Amino acid sequence: MKDLLVDIPGSDSWSSIEFVNKGWSDDKKYHIVNNCGKHLLLRISDKECYEFKKKEHDIMKLVSKLDFDMTRVRDFGTCNQGIYMVLDWLEGKDLESVIGDFSIKEQYRLGYESGQILRKIHGIDVDIEPFSWEEKFGKKMDRKLSAYEKCPLKYENGDVFVNYINESRQLIVDRPIVFQHGDYHIGNMIYTKSGHVGIIDFGRFDFGDPWEEFNRIIWDAKSSPPFATGRIDGYFDGNVPNEFFDLLAIYIANNSISSLPWAIDFGDHEIEVMKRQAEEILDDFCNFEMSTPKWYDANLKLIYGRHS
Repeated sequence: MKDLLVDIPGSDSWSSIEFVNKGWSDDKKYHIVNNCGKHLLLRISDKECYEFKKKEHDIMKLVSKLDFDMTRVRDFGTCNQGIYMVLDWLEGKDLESVIGDFSIKEQYRLGYESGQILRKIHGIDVDIEPFSWEEKFGKKMDRKLSAYEKCPLKYENGDVFVNYINESRQLIVDRPIVFQHGDYHIGNMIYTKSGHVGIIDFGRFDFGDPWEEFNRIIWDAKSSPPFATGRIDGYFDGNVPNEFFDLLAIYIANNSISSLPWAIDFGDHEIEVMKRQAEEILDDFCNFEMSTPKWYDANLKLIYGRHS
């Protein structure tokens, strides 16, 4: 393997190269250890992705200036295998795998911290070409609804999702635009050795409504409702706007309606996962007759107080 990566600067000092088989990214990922014992993450992307990866690199340089643990960029360029990006390896454990080991108070604290981090990410000052979120997300809804309509499989109560999405389009009008992580959920977080939340995998970054970043919070809630509650409270510093939950519901509904067509390419297991998830979402939101999900516990803020 090392022979294939020999044209990457610094590769002559790598003593260990281990393939990382985790996540849904198209990038090839490797855990590197150099002769000094420094742990690194190497990501290899297709050459056709150069412009996107260059933009990701530049933005991550800005993100790296923020005061939280993350995979910081060390090097970027082209090699025989494609586009390479070398980052610091974030030491710790996958937060998703250990969150259940903690007390409810600690789960809530970690969620609160993840929400504060997300707010910092959204506050990055980056040049964004102006566009209409109503137009962009409206087209995204249309694509996802069309994909579901053409899908040979259907959710048992899929019409509830479809109707709610179509009836809620007015909610996306005049929304602010920020830099988005793009895949922000507990599966892309590390529990660091210092007991904090670390953030990885900015490879799906985008620009859009900051509240859309909560469309994957159902994964957080499945792992730990207190963590998911804390994430919302932390993002808003304990003062959650009423309109947030209305938008949360539509973003989750929109994300879910496209999950079934996506799952078909990955086999029966993923199909069943998405069907169960759809049932859980409908239960969480009472068939979208209420926008605040059942797993959100406002009492946790009162019990454990504010975190900073």
